[in-house]
Parts: sequence; C-alpha cells; structure tokens
Amino acid sequence: MSGTPEPIQNLIDAFARLPGIGPKTASRLAFYLLNAPEDISMRLSEALAGLKEGIGFCEECFNITVSGQELCDICSNHNRNASQICVVEKPMDVLVIEKAQAFQGKYHVLHGVLSPIEGIGPEDLKIRPLIERVKVGNIREVILATNPSMEGDATAQYLQKLLSPLGVQITRLARGLPVGGELEYADQNTLLRALAGRQEM
Repeated sequence: MSGTPEPIQNLIDAFARLPGIGPKTASRLAFYLLNAPEDISMRLSEALAGLKEGIGFCEECFNITVSGQELCDICSNHNRNASQICVVEKPMDVLVIEKAQAFQGKYHVLHGVLSPIEGIGPEDLKIRPLIERVKVGNIREVILATNPSMEGDATAQYLQKLLSPLGVQITRLARGLPVGGELEYADQNTLLRALAGRQEM
C-alpha cells in the first residue's frame, strides 16, 4: 500500500504471509489492531512471543506439548488405549480427531509427508521413531490417517511396507474424506464416518 507508514506496512506484510490471509484481510487486521484497545495488542504480542519458547514436542508421539514436559497429555494418560496408534501428518490433525471424540488410542505425528518434489524423504519425517514404537510396544493396530492426497497416500503405502513385517494390523481411514482434502477442514460427521469405516491395507 503506497503511503502506508512503515510499522503498519510491516504488520500487513507479516499477516499476509500467514496461510489463508490475503492482502485485504491482512490490512483489515493491521488497522483493527491499530485502533483496538491497547490490552488486545499487548496480549497478542505476548502470546506470539511466548509461542515458540512455551511449546515443545512430546518425546513419544511428537505432538505439541508444553515446553519442558516430556510426554503430552495424551501419551501420559493411562486411560488411553496404548495398543492403537493413529499416525497423522501434523499436530493440528490430532486436535481435529480429538474434537470428534471417536478415538481413544494414542497418536504419532510424522511432521509432514513424503514429497520428492520438495526434497522431503523418510529421514525428514518421524518414521524411524514410529517403527521403534511398534517394535518395542504392545501395539495391535496402526491407523494410517495421512491426508487423502498423492503425498499422503504415498506416505501411507511407504509406512505399510515398513510395518507389515512387524505383524501389526494396519488400517487406513475410509474414504469418507474427500481426495485432496485435509483433516483440518473435515467436518465432524465425515471424520466420524472415516474413522468408523477404516479399512485394512
């Protein structure tokens, strides 16, 4: 925006880098904060500043957790079914599945999917720790809940090849989820159907 003071333009540019936020929305957010009560801006600033230092990753499933906490709340919950592991791409997927209240097992977050085009290989994901968990743990079923995309399917097939020799049941979410869609945007009923109708690979 021509003639916009630098501090406001910097904020607009920062908002515009976020997914799903275009230039108009970025401008509206920046000008809202400019005119909003000071405590709103301060609370946002403090929350952003504390985000990176206040968050860590679970040493077992690699989901997000409070910094300094060895295990996340799900892994440390003895009421969860430890014989089931649901493998997802990112921490947001755990939140979505938990919101549906349809799964009582534990999770494993890969932190991405295989993507040769982007140079993401097996060593860039949390695949080795998953294999180790299945080898040493009393795991009965691994649910591959990667997104129904080309990369998600390729990652699921790769994991199936690694897990099959370990004698564990391997299932995949049923195709209640749209191809090319993401768990983060699935409605609750679709997600419930997908979990209930998961299929053996």
